[in-house]
Amino acid sequence: MIDLKTYEIWFITGSQHLYGEETLKLVAEHSQQIAKGLDNAPQIPVRIVYKPVVKTPEEIYNTIQEANTTSNCIGIITWMHTFSPAKMWIRGLNILQKPMLHLHTQFNRDIPWSSIDMDFMNLNQSAHGDREFGFMVSRMRKKSKVVVGHWQDNEVLEDINTWTRAAAGWHDWQGAKFARFGDNMRYVAVTEGDKVEAELKFGYAVNTYGIGDLVAEINKVSTEAIDALITEYEAAYTMEAALLKGGERHSSVYEAAKIELGLRNFLQKGGFKGFTDTFEDLYGMIQLPGIAAQRLMAEGYGFAGEGDWKTAALVRAFKVMGSGLKGGNAFMEDYTYHFDKDNMLVLGSHMLEIDASLANGKPKLEVHPLGIGGKADPARLVFNVSGGSALNASIIDMGNRFRLLINEVEAVEPQHDLPKLPVARVLWRPLPDMKTGCAAWIYAGGAHHTAYSQNLTAAHLQDFADMAGIEFLRIGKDTKLDQFRNELLWNEVAYK
Repeated sequence: MIDLKTYEIWFITGSQHLYGEETLKLVAEHSQQIAKGLDNAPQIPVRIVYKPVVKTPEEIYNTIQEANTTSNCIGIITWMHTFSPAKMWIRGLNILQKPMLHLHTQFNRDIPWSSIDMDFMNLNQSAHGDREFGFMVSRMRKKSKVVVGHWQDNEVLEDINTWTRAAAGWHDWQGAKFARFGDNMRYVAVTEGDKVEAELKFGYAVNTYGIGDLVAEINKVSTEAIDALITEYEAAYTMEAALLKGGERHSSVYEAAKIELGLRNFLQKGGFKGFTDTFEDLYGMIQLPGIAAQRLMAEGYGFAGEGDWKTAALVRAFKVMGSGLKGGNAFMEDYTYHFDKDNMLVLGSHMLEIDASLANGKPKLEVHPLGIGGKADPARLVFNVSGGSALNASIIDMGNRFRLLINEVEAVEPQHDLPKLPVARVLWRPLPDMKTGCAAWIYAGGAHHTAYSQNLTAAHLQDFADMAGIEFLRIGKDTKLDQFRNELLWNEVAYK
């Protein structure tokens, strides 16, 4: 389980010595109350930690430097209660390495019409203090999230919630390791990418490990551990009698459990947060990991098939950002279409590896031939995914930049039985409609592999892309194809 409460966001208030000790005492009291209110807000999944009011360039620099080096600090919230001359912030902002949210609020919600005087005005200067700070952030071309409104308003709390989740996903990438077993599927373009540039840009490392190393770990697994895991399978999933212990096809389940345990041990020993594999490189393995990948994803690991390390990393980020929210996040692929003009749909699936955190009901554990790869029949979980709002996201290497592309979709309940399709599956309608959504995705160079989310929104991913400093494109209910194609042209100029 990913526990976001282990992370901190530091609440930093700006002021200056001009206003005297009495005013500064009130600034500190108000700041502590706001930080405590945010920390106690049920919407916000991380800790919000008050830091002493900064009043000089040295205090600002030292506080930001400490934030940079504190491992569980994943970002800062800045607020100017009074006027804080922004030249004081230059050195601090220059070294800032963590995401920043600028909260444009004030302690009091309402103007006290009958009692307002200049003492009140001198204390409550956020309306122009934050503008002074905002100028310096803009002048220095620093990325920040601006949230406007009273700090107790639910809309403001939700905006902060969204940003903190993006910050948690971004923080989790820093120093993360992803393992590739085998290379990318041969001749495939979009799953390739510059791993050196990705580490420079995103902070995570991707390296390849031999299938033989994984097989060696699989072969160390004890019979007792395998039997215990199979007992867990039998309790958690629906299984036909032939797959149970003593059944004529039980050996396939046994091998799948052995692979899962060996793979988990390999990942844990290496400190990996995700992995990829490919059916074109399975030397020494009995079957392709199916249920193993599904269950590891459900535990929070990132995964994508066919060597697609960019999507594996994105799935992991989704797992972190969506922790504690209703719904799941998983590897996905646009597999085939239903082109009925009155009911156009995408059927999303993959050969084996869709995460059962998306499942609507109890999954079935089944064993069927794969049809490719030339290995034994793999075990996998089969289930339908429920309807509702969702999104697909893809990170693409455009050569001179990375692009994060999303398409908001509306998943629908299964409309027909699929008795001969032995994989997990979901049906959705791309927004704004099938023709526009698919055309826009293709114009933007979107991959066939995606991270699919039932609980994240475009706002989460916009914040995430801003933290990464990469291009962000959204296909949603308001998308017009001609405008979208113009946006692609404008971005080509902007990113050159």
